[in-house]
Amino acid sequence: MARIEGQWLPTTRKEMDHLGWEQADVILFTGDAYIDHPSMGAAVIGRVLEAHGYHVAIVPQPNWRDDLRDFKKLGRPRLFFGIHAGAMDSMVNHYTANRRRRSDDAYTPDGRAGARPDYPTIVYAEALKRLWPDVPVVAGGIEASLRRVAHYDYWQDRLRPSILIDSPADMLIYGMGEKPIIQVADALAAGAAIDSLTDIPQTVVRRPLSELPDADNDNVVMHSFEDCQSSMRAQAENFKTVEVESNLWHGHTLWQATGDIAIKVNCTNPPMTTEEIDASFDLPYTRLPHPRYQGKRIPAYEMIRHSVNMHRGCFGGCAFCTISAHQGKFIASRSKQSIMREVKQVTRMADFKGYISDLGGPSANMYGMHGRDLERCKLCRRPSCLHPKPCPNLNTDHSALLDIYHSVDALPQVKKSFIGSGVRYDLSMHHTGDPAIDKVNAQFNEELIRFHVSGRLKVAPEHTSDAVLSVMRKPSFEQFRRFKAIFDRVNQRYQLRQQLIPYFISSHPGCHEEDMAELAVLTKELDFHLEQVQDFTPTPMTVSTETYFTDLHPYTLQPVFTAHTKEEKLAQRQYFFWYDKQYRHAIQQALRRLHRPDLLARLYPGVPRQNAPHTNKSEYNRHKRHKG
Repeated sequence: MARIEGQWLPTTRKEMDHLGWEQADVILFTGDAYIDHPSMGAAVIGRVLEAHGYHVAIVPQPNWRDDLRDFKKLGRPRLFFGIHAGAMDSMVNHYTANRRRRSDDAYTPDGRAGARPDYPTIVYAEALKRLWPDVPVVAGGIEASLRRVAHYDYWQDRLRPSILIDSPADMLIYGMGEKPIIQVADALAAGAAIDSLTDIPQTVVRRPLSELPDADNDNVVMHSFEDCQSSMRAQAENFKTVEVESNLWHGHTLWQATGDIAIKVNCTNPPMTTEEIDASFDLPYTRLPHPRYQGKRIPAYEMIRHSVNMHRGCFGGCAFCTISAHQGKFIASRSKQSIMREVKQVTRMADFKGYISDLGGPSANMYGMHGRDLERCKLCRRPSCLHPKPCPNLNTDHSALLDIYHSVDALPQVKKSFIGSGVRYDLSMHHTGDPAIDKVNAQFNEELIRFHVSGRLKVAPEHTSDAVLSVMRKPSFEQFRRFKAIFDRVNQRYQLRQQLIPYFISSHPGCHEEDMAELAVLTKELDFHLEQVQDFTPTPMTVSTETYFTDLHPYTLQPVFTAHTKEEKLAQRQYFFWYDKQYRHAIQQALRRLHRPDLLARLYPGVPRQNAPHTNKSEYNRHKRHKG
């Protein structure tokens, strides 16, 4: 039976019967509610498979605690089961930086917590293999992608092997999965066995240890999991290898021995072309939650319902970010025509009131950007095109982005379009030496502030210390000062009453308590009472996480100070709230202990500056040693 546009993928046996299906070709299990939107991974994979002629069903948030009836209800698929743990790593979704259980889940109806297990990639695969041991199981999504090799798990505080060791899934797809999922489906449909599919790009498979090759031009053999368990240096070196390979235009096959198994990580695909990414975004998404959720609010959907994603990838290379590890550093941009088609679809939604909530992407203003000479990009091994300074080959022209803004705002149904995604102001402020490009980029900054801010513009300087920012791969705080001056000037010129909301992180590797004290002083003097703040949370497959775990920077293998204990983290975090009475006395005592009467005077004028006696001399000496 042909699919009717505007129809959801089936989630029940009744819906499959209505479509006339005896059996689905592929059944996807997802830890999120089913929202048929191009920002939701399970929906994208389902629609891509459907577009290639496959019957696809989705089971959202199956109950894993009972007799597994949710895993049985749609029966056996013809080809394979797919597992998508959710749009977030389940442990980030479930726990705070202090490892406390969260009380809500933005990807669940009414924000209810407890609708998915910890590590759904493992739990769902175990359930499916228990019921259907001979049916292939293919895992994908953020959780599987970022745990594809040995990784530090902050919530268990230990090094874990590739998630394919802990999960009985037959195969893992990492990164953006449109290409590999079709290759897998087509091969299985042609009669291939799942264990014969060992060379598909962007897949990870288990192989016998006897197949572990010697390193050559095609294969990179990393330190074994057991070596990494006993050597922090080995783990740090492995991470550098993984990050570099994730960001190469033409990568290599990675191998990691784990016990008597070899984990094989096949190379990445080249960046998607405009035609390929258009094809994915142009599929017939309803852009709505499934009708099964009628009357319930899904918080994550509220954020994206009237938004449009214009590109994938990020070349910023921030040390604490996983975007490049999953999407890659090369930007895959949609055509203007595809973007405008989706904007017009949004304007036809019943609840649309004239406001596009976001014309964005992983970094909102990287649309259409790449190297002037792509042949140089294909050989590049830099993890960031912006750090320590913008690559001279990078074309930072914001003209194409402004053209889309103007076209969207010219639509009669659109009152205003906002930019809700993060903006890299160091990109738009970079002086290229080309007068035409520099003029356009200055125009972008002004138009962004004047026309596309919904009262509050959130930006992410992350810290004020240039030493910490260097570890983060972020620009100097001086760039934020310059951007704030532009923001203030535009607001004054056009009599706007908008706020600039900066985002900061405490306890990041390289950050000392004294750095946080200086952050408090500098932000106070800029008249900020901080609210967008976070204690650093180590998440799998980032430079920052590996530095936190190993106390070594993966690229230099030099020691980096990191706050590890709860006391050290709280000591740093409190400086965000210097204006709160409950923290005032502790901060004053801390500044005396740190011998920083200058900061005490600037933060709390009139407070006595005398130093308190050193009751913990060893702590003081340790601090000075790290600072030295």
